[in-house]
Amino acid sequence: MSKNRNDIILKNFGAHLKKIRIQKNVTQETLAFDANIPISQVGRIERGEINPTLNTIYMLSVALNITILQLMDFEIYYPKAQN
Repeated sequence: MSKNRNDIILKNFGAHLKKIRIQKNVTQETLAFDANIPISQVGRIERGEINPTLNTIYMLSVALNITILQLMDFEIYYPKAQN
């Protein structure tokens, strides 16, 4: 998988995580505390800057009281090609 495609997937996952977090009225700080990860890591995941481990994904799902399947159920949007 190309780096560019990987970046797109990470950004889409991060946007999905942020959407769920906001819908549940949870702050980044609370999510980080409940998932036992640094608050900076939550922000970096939401911005698509890092690739979270399976363990981190699991901890985020537990902290948000959702299944891993719900957390991973997101659309991948590719930017339109520039002419």
